[in-house]
Amino acid sequence: MKELLRTTDPTIIPWATAILQGEGIETFELDVHMSVLDGSIGILPRRLMVSDKDLFVARAVLADNNIPTGQ
Repeated sequence: MKELLRTTDPTIIPWATAILQGEGIETFELDVHMSVLDGSIGILPRRLMVSDKDLFVARAVLADNNIPTGQ
């Protein structure tokens, strides 16, 4: 698994996940429950992971949909 996206914006991860799943790319979200540690104020970023083989295509799909990956 490779990190595709890291963000503190709670709307980006579900949006990116829906778009990628529509393209047949499986995703896995990390750090979902970290908000418990930061008091739910959103200072700890969540990460969206994809398989190594899907990374290049997933970056292209997100770029086509104007979702910043920071890469």
